[in-house]
Amino acid sequence: MPRKRKLLAQLSTLQSKSSFPPFDALGNLNVTPDRDSSPKSSKYFAVEKKSSSQLESDFFNQPCISLAKSFLGQILVRKLPDGRELRGRIVETEAYLGGEDEASHSKGGKQTQRNTAMFMKPGTLYVYQIYGIYFCVNVSSQGEGAAVLLRSLEPLEGLDVMRELRSASRKGPTKPLKDWQLCNGPSKLCQAFGIDKDFDQRDLTQDAAIWMVPGPELPGEQDVVATARIGVGNRGEWAQKPLRFYLRGNKFVSVVDKKLEREMAALGSSSCS
Repeated sequence: MPRKRKLLAQLSTLQSKSSFPPFDALGNLNVTPDRDSSPKSSKYFAVEKKSSSQLESDFFNQPCISLAKSFLGQILVRKLPDGRELRGRIVETEAYLGGEDEASHSKGGKQTQRNTAMFMKPGTLYVYQIYGIYFCVNVSSQGEGAAVLLRSLEPLEGLDVMRELRSASRKGPTKPLKDWQLCNGPSKLCQAFGIDKDFDQRDLTQDAAIWMVPGPELPGEQDVVATARIGVGNRGEWAQKPLRFYLRGNKFVSVVDKKLEREMAALGSSSCS
């Protein structure tokens, strides 16, 4: 056998006897042959995950009024770019029912570039601007063009950061905000949580910067006040419809209906006697 051919044969024999470790032992890549060869799990390809307890699509996929009530007591979570998290308990909402609702941005079923999120899958954020400087955040529900406005939160975590964000939006020297003042209004909560137009059309079930988790204690029907919405006084009969919902006795609510609360308290007392 020629010298060159003999050397090649010896090299082939050595390669066949080599014992290399199985491929999935190299960095624990767990690659499946003949299928998707991308790494499935590895400390080198770690994927940051949100809490597994977050509210999923099924929760948001309900009629507007039902969703507005179901939001009460749930927790809104906002993760800032530096990794810090803000949390607040939802204590006040308003339902906007879509085409038939004269106070809704989608009244008459009209879809525009501005309100597109109201027609997207339930759980989509609809963020719009008022007075050219403030923002309000809504969440789409079942129903064409229907969405729920988040009106007030009870701050739970990251209050100092919320106070900084609120202060940055205020003009001139101001007194430090008290806890109950941080998120007691739709624009205030957007300031405190750093929510602006960039959040429009985001999916609460998929986004890494904002989502919801279940609240530890959810209210009963007797704890919920249903009254007229705020700022829709020129919308005829729709101005009086009880489509605003808030937790009775919660000091973080933006506007309380004292008369209705007294009536509810009296009714509760009479039913117990």
